[in-house]
Amino acid sequence: MKPRSRPTSIIVADDHPAVLHGVVDVLRSNADMKVLAACPDGVAAMHAIRKLKPNIAVLDMMMPGFTGSDILSSIAADGHPTKVVFLTATATDVQLLGAVASGAMGVVLKDEALEQLVRCIRAVAAGQRWLSSPFIDAALERETGRSSMSHRLTETLTTREREVILRVAEGLSNKEVAKQLSLCEGTVKIHLHNIYTKIGVTNRTALTGLAITYRHDLIAA
Repeated sequence: MKPRSRPTSIIVADDHPAVLHGVVDVLRSNADMKVLAACPDGVAAMHAIRKLKPNIAVLDMMMPGFTGSDILSSIAADGHPTKVVFLTATATDVQLLGAVASGAMGVVLKDEALEQLVRCIRAVAAGQRWLSSPFIDAALERETGRSSMSHRLTETLTTREREVILRVAEGLSNKEVAKQLSLCEGTVKIHLHNIYTKIGVTNRTALTGLAITYRHDLIAA
């Protein structure tokens, strides 16, 4: 008779009590899963991982103080065998892709049915990664697009052109931009024409949107 395999040991951490209790209740209803601890924050989760050595840690990626990403980095540096699955609702593309690159074995959106988390845990326990391909691909595409635009704004434009963009984003007219930068109004128009050509926009509204989005890059360049 084939011996029954041990259930997958799990700790769960989320700073939202309703989410935490909901996840724990669902996981405990599965005979092949054993929840060792339910943690209200990242500090408690890190302590539980080190003490209980679960097979899998299901972590809210964005807990205050000590985030799920912090925990992943810490246990990866220690060579700890616990595998990490992230629950996320608000992670940025950079955080998401960073977590995948750092070794997260699964990513599940909080607005998905909890049955998806159950499937994810089973896949990870079997040595597979559970990453929603459309979800990850979309994040990668957006971040690649951001990198490309950031490069165009900081490497293609001149210092004077970046100064013009920042002032246009403040709502200044060509005349006002010219006065602030000690230029002729015609020169500002030439700069704007060159800017539109270089970064592929056609009007001040689009230019202002880019300037607001990439303001830090423009200032730091």
